[in-house]
Amino acid sequence: MKLIRKSILIFLIAGPFFFNSCDSGINLFSKSDDVQLGKDLDAEIRNNPKEYPIFKGDPSVKRYINERIFQHILASSKIESKGTYNYQLEIIDQDVLNAFALPGGYIYVYTGLLNYLDSEAALAGVLGHEIAHAEERHATERMTSYYGVSILLSLVLGENPSQIAEIGANLFVGLGFLANSRSDENQSDERSFEYMKDTRYYPGGVKFFFERMRDDGLVSSKSDKVATFLSTHPDPIDRIANTNNRLQSAGLPVKDYKSEGEGIYKSEYLSNIKNKLPKK
Repeated sequence: MKLIRKSILIFLIAGPFFFNSCDSGINLFSKSDDVQLGKDLDAEIRNNPKEYPIFKGDPSVKRYINERIFQHILASSKIESKGTYNYQLEIIDQDVLNAFALPGGYIYVYTGLLNYLDSEAALAGVLGHEIAHAEERHATERMTSYYGVSILLSLVLGENPSQIAEIGANLFVGLGFLANSRSDENQSDERSFEYMKDTRYYPGGVKFFFERMRDDGLVSSKSDKVATFLSTHPDPIDRIANTNNRLQSAGLPVKDYKSEGEGIYKSEYLSNIKNKLPKK
């Protein structure tokens, strides 16, 4: 697999926004491949501070998010690959409303998103969603679907050098993450919902971000501020409705992002995260 790892960056970072992946359910890669891919790509990100500036502000912000929220979610018995994947959290210091996951458990959240959210429940829902992408191995499944098993096997075996060159050339198309399919997004929301039921957090927090975006008039592909997020996380209105249906089916109260009380943790978020971030 070493032959194609550098080229894989095209699929995870330099893909076109308009692509909608197929749901073949086939994955040529093993979980150990996912771990190595994540490690390689994490190194690429850290070596590209212009595009991905790592947060250098108050270290207590990352520590608080990691210890109180991220590790708390990972304690869920429903997260099955935590003994295999190298789960870790990083913050990227850009005013971008986004978060993303690499194979093998590397999770990234932007300061723009942290400044926009207003509760621990909302952030926990986002992190749970990204953990689910890693758990369900959506990235390498999309790669298998996009290129096809025969092409990937030829790359692994070194039988198609022209294809390797073509994939590598696409690295210069531009940075961005391929759109997840609707089923990928729905599955990750559902998994996040299930993870949250094992935590202190309200299980419907995965929809809070979309509800605020909707009320702020940002749920539109014409909004420059959220163009990157909407290109990689489609159908926010449907996702609100789907989460509400899950809450009702589970006999849980349907709260929204304006709600307070048990499982929301707004004041804690304000004191320990939001107020410690630079405002841009």
